Amino acid sequence: MSSLQYKAFYVEEVSPNTFVRSIIELPINSLPDNEVLIKVHYSSLNYKDALSAKGHKGVSKFYPHTPGIDAAGVVVESKVPEFSAGDEVIVTGYDLGMNTPGGFGQYIKVPASWIVKKPETLTLKESMILGTAGFTAGICITELQNHNVMPGMGKVLVTGATGGVGSLAVSILAKIGYEVVASTSKLHYEEFLLKMGATEVVRKNMILDLTARPLLSGQWLGVVENVGGGTLSSVIRSTQQHGCVCVVGNVGGDVLTTSVYPFILRGVTLCGIDSASRPMNLRTNIWDKLATDWKVELPQSFVNVVKLDSLSREIDKILDGKQTGRVVLEHDH
Repeated sequence: MSSLQYKAFYVEEVSPNTFVRSIIELPINSLPDNEVLIKVHYSSLNYKDALSAKGHKGVSKFYPHTPGIDAAGVVVESKVPEFSAGDEVIVTGYDLGMNTPGGFGQYIKVPASWIVKKPETLTLKESMILGTAGFTAGICITELQNHNVMPGMGKVLVTGATGGVGSLAVSILAKIGYEVVASTSKLHYEEFLLKMGATEVVRKNMILDLTARPLLSGQWLGVVENVGGGTLSSVIRSTQQHGCVCVVGNVGGDVLTTSVYPFILRGVTLCGIDSASRPMNLRTNIWDKLATDWKVELPQSFVNVVKLDSLSREIDKILDGKQTGRVVLEHDH
């Protein structure tokens, strides 16, 4: 096995701050000496992958590098009893695709503690349509429910709703009975968001309030907030009594300006969502829900399946803010 070659999407730093992407063949024995070797069938494209492919040292410190924070495939070799050859598995987060060679290669080798056995009611492809985006949406829904934001109690706002996390959050929340308001700056995708399950679609500027008012009219019982910056400040101030705001992204800015009043007068909870380092018991619980009670039927237009040779173009699109839905990478073997 060690003498075999595999194809990988490779990012090299050819000179300081100049990065080149290519598809090359690498020996399997170049992978790190971890416990489980997996043949990757599918991966997916996330914003963090695009940053790694761009040469963002805050994501991937060392180059050359193979991005891909998501992978779904079949175990080839295992040094531990928990996994055996032939097991269908999912790996998302931890250090995969950051400094450990990721799912944009046909093989990965990872610690057993990173691996989730794929639920039977999901295919490998379906698991990567969800990927980190679906898992992150699942964490948000779990946190909303942990803070007593339940179906029928009030409106839940999803900002940045055309992105991967946003659109999957809209769809899952709608399936399990929430009244979902989707916010986007791309209003030509209104029909798409309504198909995903939103009961209402609003322009981003309708929820944005750049005044210094400490509180705004309470509209949302819960929020899945993917934008950051002024949008985050606005939705915190417009969240209802004892509501919960889940903070996911920062494409609109990484500085938060607010006062204590939403927290001490309305009891608003601000809940930070990280998906990379969540404990395994939470991972398996969320993946089980994504495969059963939270499993959604997604429109065909939501998924764009690509091969390695088309990946660079899709990376440029997501960096330019022109990506909607999910890009799934299918490996040839």
